[in-house]
Amino acid sequence: MQKLHRLKHLVLLVGFLMPTIWCIATGFIKADGYSGIPIKELGTHNHPKTSSIQAFIDGHVLMVVFLENLGQVSIEISRVPSGETQIQSTHTPDGVEFYIFTTGNYIVTFTLPNGDEYYGEFTVSNC
Repeated sequence: MQKLHRLKHLVLLVGFLMPTIWCIATGFIKADGYSGIPIKELGTHNHPKTSSIQAFIDGHVLMVVFLENLGQVSIEISRVPSGETQIQSTHTPDGVEFYIFTTGNYIVTFTLPNGDEYYGEFTVSNC
């Protein structure tokens, strides 16, 4: 009876771990939990700031960090293809976090005070 009880616990443990292992193995999440979002420029700029903006997704949390003072930056998060949008402005250099409730594909757009725009594409999943 004791062996059956231990086997049951082992099967339950493996059952609980498999979804996480599958998500890591298929690349849905990184082992450290954070996935970097490549930032690209919209249009051509005289002084590109793509290296000054860093964004990461961890589950449903989007983290944005500005590495230099870019002024008041507008951040727009749009769900694709529905177009649901969330907009917030923040002072830089600083960081900001967003909790995104709905899974799906998103585009985050950064608009600098001079009108320059940068964007990144990411996916929110339950993994």
